[in-house]
Formats: sequence, C-alpha cells, structure tokens
Amino acid sequence: MDCDRVVIVAGESASIPSYFDSAIGGVGASPISPLGSGHAKVKSNSPVTVDIVHLHRGYVSDCTRMFSAGALDSRWMERLDHMAEIQKAVVSSLSQGDDCSKAWEIGSFMAKEMGYSDNLMGMNPDKSHFLGHSVGLELDETPVIANGFNRPLCIGGTMAIEPKVIYPDGCIGTEDTFVRTEDGMECLTMGNSFPLFTDWN
Repeated sequence: MDCDRVVIVAGESASIPSYFDSAIGGVGASPISPLGSGHAKVKSNSPVTVDIVHLHRGYVSDCTRMFSAGALDSRWMERLDHMAEIQKAVVSSLSQGDDCSKAWEIGSFMAKEMGYSDNLMGMNPDKSHFLGHSVGLELDETPVIANGFNRPLCIGGTMAIEPKVIYPDGCIGTEDTFVRTEDGMECLTMGNSFPLFTDWN
C-alpha cells in the first residue's frame, strides 16, 4: 500500500477547523500547509488523532485511531466508546440497505441523545454535517452519510465511517473503511484487529 496522506492532530490543534469539509484540520506547519498539528509538543494525557489515507492499487482506504502519551481521563474514553457505538449503528443501518440519509438520522440522533449535538464532527460555526463518505479512486465520493442522500450504499460500494467529537482541548473518534456485500458490511481496514486507543507510554 502507498500512504497518500496522514493527518495527525494533538490536543488543542484538533479544534482548528479544516479548509475543506472535514471534522479535523489543525494548525499545520505553516499557512501554506494548514493541516495537522504543526510544531507544538504533544502534551501528556492528551488525545492524539491519527487519520491515515492509504492507496492500494489506486483505490483509497481511510482509517483513524487514537493515541496518547499517558492515560486519557474517563471523559475521553467514554466519548470514544460512544463514537464506536455510533459507528456500529451506522454500519448496521447500511447493512440492512437503509438510505444513507437514514443512517445519518440514526447516528446523529444517537449523538444528540448522548449529549454531543454541539461537538459531533466539529464545533459551531465550522461543523461538518456527515458521518461517513464513500471512497474509491478518490477520497471523497458519493453517497455520503448525510442529510439528503436518499439512496443506499450499493452492493460493492466502499465507505469510510468516521464519527468524531471535537472540543477546544482535543478530538476523539474512530474510522474504518467498509464494503457492502450481499451479506452486509465488511471491514476493509484494521477494524477490531487494532485497538481504537493506544497509550504509547
């Protein structure tokens, strides 16, 4: 596989919105390249988001995992557990052949019930309003898990599902790429084989 792009944001940098429709952006190394954490040192016990785009024979996969130097407090871990629950519900909806707009309704309603309305996929006024995007030859393809996409992911379609919550002091969430088969959604990236969170201390 070829590594196409990796966005790494740590702590407060994760709250800086992106120049494109994405949950995370970051300060970046300079105004010419405003993406990623920049030059700040990673603080202990602070969430580090690693969003990796790979290409395999020209086809895109997208995956996110969380790291930290030292344990994260229980608030962050609860948020991560909740994002995993939302991802699971969205995957289940798509597996049943629901429209992508229905999957969005399910996921965004869960987030609201969990108390994340103001933080799901960004903070106002820079929120993104989606929970996943199709991938293929391009990183962002259609359909998208968002309002207005009133069609299902077709059999053979591939989609990255990425619920995240963003706060002034950091971001946390998960992402994997799935393909829809006759039997439901199959994970193409790391899935359960790589933990959602790793403390590298």
